[in-house]
Amino acid sequence: MYKDKEIAAIERAMVAIRRRQRRRALGKRVGAAPHFDVLDVIEESGSVSVSGVAEALSVDQPRASRLVTAAVEEGLVRRVADQADGRRALLELTDAGRQALEAAHAGRQAVFAEAVSGWTEEERASFARLLTRFVEGLPG
Repeated sequence: MYKDKEIAAIERAMVAIRRRQRRRALGKRVGAAPHFDVLDVIEESGSVSVSGVAEALSVDQPRASRLVTAAVEEGLVRRVADQADGRRALLELTDAGRQALEAAHAGRQAVFAEAVSGWTEEERASFARLLTRFVEGLPG
């Protein structure tokens, strides 16, 4: 057991978050299918290929391709030719994809707001700042 009790508490909290992520509890609560992760990657990265999605989501190429295909079939994402390399397709959000992403943001933020509903404004601000700093300090 790690000697620093705060580090041990952070580890336990991160394990709990990871378990909930595996069960896709948040996605199920806000009605987001697994391929919605593709929308988040496109929003964050701008122009991205399927291999870029695979890298961003830490999944293999076939899994990324299935997620992208599901998003394309739902009309949330479209493939466009890469102007710099005609052999490659880039992904971009459709209007429906942007609307779905906005709804996902609203749903997730509502869940997070509920989780901190008893917190003061100062506590929420500190948590946001420290969590952001923590995530930025994590490797890769």
